[in-house]
Amino acid sequence: MNKRRSLVRNRLLPVLVVLGLALYQYYHVEHVRVDDGLNGADNTVQLAYAAQHSGVWLETGGRVIRVLKDDNEGSRHQRFILELADGHSVLIAHNIDLAERIPVRQGLSVTLRGRYEWNDRGGVIHWTHHDPEGRESGGWIMVDGTRYE
Repeated sequence: MNKRRSLVRNRLLPVLVVLGLALYQYYHVEHVRVDDGLNGADNTVQLAYAAQHSGVWLETGGRVIRVLKDDNEGSRHQRFILELADGHSVLIAHNIDLAERIPVRQGLSVTLRGRYEWNDRGGVIHWTHHDPEGRESGGWIMVDGTRYE
């Protein structure tokens, strides 16, 4: 009897813990809408990064810490680094062939909706614009009360 109880405790309990953590992470990474990212509650990007998830639609926000040169290979993208409230930084790649250029500058607070793609440097958020084919709701970037799609 004690051997059976020990077997359950040593093998089944860790499996249940891992399963519980996986369900928690899936729920929070795939289904939670993040507030504005400036209140310290924004960890959706960090969870997606830690889990190496890609293709995750999310809303987040933070402060621009660096404005980069445009990426002009293929579709042109305006690029900048956003630092979230939790200190995580992420590259924003905003398609300027499909949407208006955003008036970003270092220190500016922005909120956005886009699609997160994992990489080992913190990830990239793209699709911060309308869907030109109208199949998905698309994304946006909010700067100084103006929404750019």
